Formats: sequence, C-alpha cells, structure tokens
Amino acid sequence: MATPPTTRRPDELTMEVVDLIGSVVALYHEEYEEAAAEHALTGAQAKLLSLLSLEPLPMRKLAHKLKCEPSNVTGIVDRLESRGLAERRPDPADRRVKLAAATDEGVRVARSLRESLRFAREPLAGLSEEERLALRNLLRRMLPEEPPRQAAQPPPQGRGTV
Repeated sequence: MATPPTTRRPDELTMEVVDLIGSVVALYHEEYEEAAAEHALTGAQAKLLSLLSLEPLPMRKLAHKLKCEPSNVTGIVDRLESRGLAERRPDPADRRVKLAAATDEGVRVARSLRESLRFAREPLAGLSEEERLALRNLLRRMLPEEPPRQAAQPPPQGRGTV
C-alpha cells in the first residue's frame, strides 16, 4: 500500500504574511464600503463606476471583472444610469455590442472615491519610494499576469478591488 503524499505545512512567516494580507484586504473593503456609502452607492456600484472611469467596457467584460452574472451588471448599470453617473453607448468596433461608460459626473465621483481611501495613504507615505516600489513589485508578482494597460490610464484602485 502506497503511503499518502505528505502536504508540507506553510512556515510561520508565510502564515503571518497571509494573515497580514487578509487584514489589509479587510480594512480596504471596510473603508471602500464606507466611501461608497458617502456617495450613496453600494460597494458593487462603486467598483463598477471605478472600472468605467478608466475606460468604457462591454457588459460581459464588466461581469467577468466583477465576477458576477451579466444580469447583475445590467441592474447596476441601470442604477448608475438613473443617477447620471453612467451611460450605455454602441461599441464603435461592433455596433451590436453595448458599452457602459462613466459620464463626466461618474468620473468625478469615481475620482472622489479613490481620493477618500485613506487607510493605506498614511502608512505608505512612511515608506521610501524605493520601499513602495519594492512592495508594488512583490504584490504584482503574487497576482496572475494581466494585459498591460494603456499609458494614459491611471492604475486601478485595490487591484481588482474596487
């Protein structure tokens, strides 16, 4: 009878890092929800608006980025549209496809949301530029590869978390 493979347990340092990342993520989500509420938005509405402030996107792609069903995205876009924060427009490359896009007011609200996220600003300000670059590069290495963004677009907030 073959012996079952042994699973190597993570070392204490790895477990501490995992716990710290979890704490940072929880704090980010808590503050993001509070910032969204200050604009009378749900977290999902705020995240979708943040994505749209970077570029217009097809509904299916929004659903993929938000990890939800396209029908959910339709409802979220409907609510943002009713407030004048988003609009639907035909895709110039394929007029059968509808793109959701942030309006000027939606871009302003998304910027205000980003600027109101304070939880990391002060601790990061205490790090040197070299330390912030090292942290950024290490965090990027932990994530799956994404296609590069166009240079004119600001980096997403929360890395897939808004």
